[in-house]
Amino acid sequence: MVQHNKEDQIPQEPALSRAAFGDSFSWGVSTAAYQVEGAHEAEGKGASIWDIFSGLKGKVKQNHNGNLACDFFNRYPDDLQLMQSLSIPNFRFSLSWARLLPDGYGRVNSAGLAYYDRLIDHCLELGINPWVTLYHWDLPHALEKKGGWTNRDIVGWFQEYVALCAKHYGDRVKHWMVLNEPMVFTGAGYFLGVHAPGRRGFGSFIPAVHHASMCQAEGGRTLRSMLPDAEIGTTFSCSHVEPLRPQEKDIKAAKRVDALLNRLFIEPSLGLGYPLDDLKFMRRIEKYIKPEDEQDLQFDFDFIGIQNYTREVVKYSFWTPFMQANLVPPRKRKVPQTLMKWEVYPEGIYHILHKYSQYKGIKKIIITENGAAFPDQLADGQVHDPERVTFLQQYLQQVLRAKQEGANVHGYFVWSFVDNFEWAEGYDPRFGLVHVDFETLQRTVKSSGYWYRDFLEG
Repeated sequence: MVQHNKEDQIPQEPALSRAAFGDSFSWGVSTAAYQVEGAHEAEGKGASIWDIFSGLKGKVKQNHNGNLACDFFNRYPDDLQLMQSLSIPNFRFSLSWARLLPDGYGRVNSAGLAYYDRLIDHCLELGINPWVTLYHWDLPHALEKKGGWTNRDIVGWFQEYVALCAKHYGDRVKHWMVLNEPMVFTGAGYFLGVHAPGRRGFGSFIPAVHHASMCQAEGGRTLRSMLPDAEIGTTFSCSHVEPLRPQEKDIKAAKRVDALLNRLFIEPSLGLGYPLDDLKFMRRIEKYIKPEDEQDLQFDFDFIGIQNYTREVVKYSFWTPFMQANLVPPRKRKVPQTLMKWEVYPEGIYHILHKYSQYKGIKKIIITENGAAFPDQLADGQVHDPERVTFLQQYLQQVLRAKQEGANVHGYFVWSFVDNFEWAEGYDPRFGLVHVDFETLQRTVKSSGYWYRDFLEG
């Protein structure tokens, strides 16, 4: 009988270092316009659906809003200087559609164009590469009054917006993302009503899904036609999904949840159509699909951005309409969780990377968001956040493991650079590598920010 040492039986994790990922791996941080900019009425900006929604009592915790946020609109020179001091080479941010086209289409706000000119130019002056997201949830309110994502005309409105951005910034911006997490902005905004614009039900959700899918591809085509040398992607929220028990009903319930959360938007773009065999209730989407749409839903993206924070554990539920599935929350399973009540499960990102790597049409994957909210405290001018440091280390360990096993992953962006307005949760959950005092707007680099700097510097 062969004898094995105990340590031989434990799989060794790859040593974590920047060098282990290779020289071509892209590192960065992410933010979004409404979450950081503030200046909600400055220099000709139109209202967005989040300006309106967060102004309604009870829609956001403690009635917070993004009117000022981090005041990044005015403070970006200092924030970018801070980013450079932390050796962060790539910055993912979004453009505000309503800042550029206050009515959603037609009239162009030249002051808004000039603002993003200054921001992009300053990034480049500091040696920071700008990665631009075109739509990160802040639809112009003027378009929502015309039906927003439920109105098929949005495909034309969006095409005009994308063309404007490509024309003005394409000479300097080489990396573009069309949509941010379409499953979230359609699901939370047009089905559950917990995000802007606060609509509920299938009557809004199903057309919104189809029109967002159409815009996802149309945005890619518009960028490709105007900027043939650009790297064009789009981003998806992704959660590893597992059944609670190894029973057929739980397994099938988990498959339905996976189809909804992880497959609904990627598969049409790859020419696979919507996963209707696993989502029978979504068959009503067929009434919105015109004959030419099947082809128009497809676009050959240069990269796919995946945004992973947690996993979902699913059990069968007869009483839950349509899905017959319930998510089992982390507290019931007695597992570690963040302030967002999301399970800390590093292996989830490993599984998601392998899952998406199996799609033949995906050329490469960039992790465009990963991070965590913990109860950070500013004390004596410092913020010690060891939980976040451990979180980032453990998730990066799993990214490296997947990469070394052949997963097609080429980049990693931390969410987020600074603490910001966290949508319906307001300002309480802090995701940043940099602490923001929302009364004084003072910035303080957290331990995690210094850890990331040291990691990037090798």
